[in-house]
Amino acid sequence: LPVPPSSPSSPRSLVRWHIEVLAEGSFRHTPTLQLLLVTAGSLGTIGDGAFAGLVLLEYLFIEDNEVGAIEPSALRGLRGLLFLSLANNRLETLPRGLFQGLETLSHLDLRGNPFRCDCRLRWLLSWLGTVPSSPEATGRCHSPSPHQGTPLAHLDPRDFQCQRAELRPFQSLPFSSLGAESFTLGGYQGVALAQPFAGACALLEWDQLAGRFRAPTIINSSSPVACHPLPLGGSLLVVVAQLRGGSWVWRRSGGPGATFVRHQSLGAGRLRRPHAVATARLGGHLYLGVADSSKGGTSTVFRWGGRGFYPHQTLGAWHRDTHLEFLELGGRPALVVCSGARRPLVYRWSGGVFTPHTDIPHVPDVYAAKHFRLRGHVFLCLTRFLGDAKVMRWEGSMFREIQQVPARGSMIFQPLTLGGHRYVLLGNDFALSRMFRLGPEGHLEPTQELLVPTPRAFVPVTVGHQHFLVASSFKGATQIYRHITVDLGA
Repeated sequence: LPVPPSSPSSPRSLVRWHIEVLAEGSFRHTPTLQLLLVTAGSLGTIGDGAFAGLVLLEYLFIEDNEVGAIEPSALRGLRGLLFLSLANNRLETLPRGLFQGLETLSHLDLRGNPFRCDCRLRWLLSWLGTVPSSPEATGRCHSPSPHQGTPLAHLDPRDFQCQRAELRPFQSLPFSSLGAESFTLGGYQGVALAQPFAGACALLEWDQLAGRFRAPTIINSSSPVACHPLPLGGSLLVVVAQLRGGSWVWRRSGGPGATFVRHQSLGAGRLRRPHAVATARLGGHLYLGVADSSKGGTSTVFRWGGRGFYPHQTLGAWHRDTHLEFLELGGRPALVVCSGARRPLVYRWSGGVFTPHTDIPHVPDVYAAKHFRLRGHVFLCLTRFLGDAKVMRWEGSMFREIQQVPARGSMIFQPLTLGGHRYVLLGNDFALSRMFRLGPEGHLEPTQELLVPTPRAFVPVTVGHQHFLVASSFKGATQIYRHITVDLGA
């Protein structure tokens, strides 16, 4: 700036000064300045180092301008500043650390600015306690509505919830996977991945030395659609549901390095096109349910008999079942079966078998149902490839809709807990997948979008104090995200 030098004792007053930016070193020719007034002008931005060299400056007034942005180091070097006024500008926030180094500052005037009182100003509330200023001089909140009109001096830093959890890409595994299911055995958490194109089941494990995941093949199979892990005593069973070659139960009796061996053929021709597998303990017994999606197949509930799974109950043929979900309704075991040929059917446990209780109206072509519990209520997340996804709540005798989510092209609508936070993730074959935070009444609040091509499963994994999300992809690489907490006030 072409500012002429002033005498050591004279103030500098710039009234109705039509300049928009104070750049670095704007006052380098006036090192002895003690008072500076920049008022009633069109100044909009104060850059880093704008007052560099003004070591003797004691009073700085930048008032009645258009200032909307101040760089973090704009006031650097003002070691002798006593009085600072930024009144009547257009400041909505101030950068963290703006007043760092102003040890002599005794008065601050921030009146007349449209401050947005959110996490970005949390640092200022803490700092204001170190400067003797009146509540009015610190300015008032212009927004958001909960704080509108409140003096900044009356706010507490604890009034702001500035911790935000989010997912960040961590690792990409160079293979596709149709399904992913977690298990815990001996304090170790693992994930079994079905790889139909590679003809294998893989077991995701943490490499401590590399600080990454790896997924070696554990079972060679033929077009597996599900690799369902099941800890049983000290052994690990894996139910491998295949499109060809029948379905099998494999068993590993040793630790992670032991070999899986074929334990049992499952279904003996009863399962023609298995589509989903689930397990539950009912009345002290272990049950395995397999949904069959073929025209002539039969969805079946098996019961563990000590040495293997044996057919316990058929759920009816010819329905092209796509998914089944064990849950508890009103203190009794229940089962929800989804089908391409009818509305979802709710079974209830009675006399040692599942008997039809009701269907879920107004939602044909449901591909899958996943449940969660919240405040004593049971909810279902229903995904439909051709229609909106829906969140339903059990009302004592039937499920009722509480929310719908646009979801064409979605085949997974998964509730889960990750790092102590509860989410629902909606995968999409043609668009970005979406993550929702689970609200207090079961309503979904959108938080983030994820780039996962053709997702089929979302599984949380914990390693030490780290939390990860495994996202299987049918046509792309299997993705792993890390769950982190971001401080928005930092």
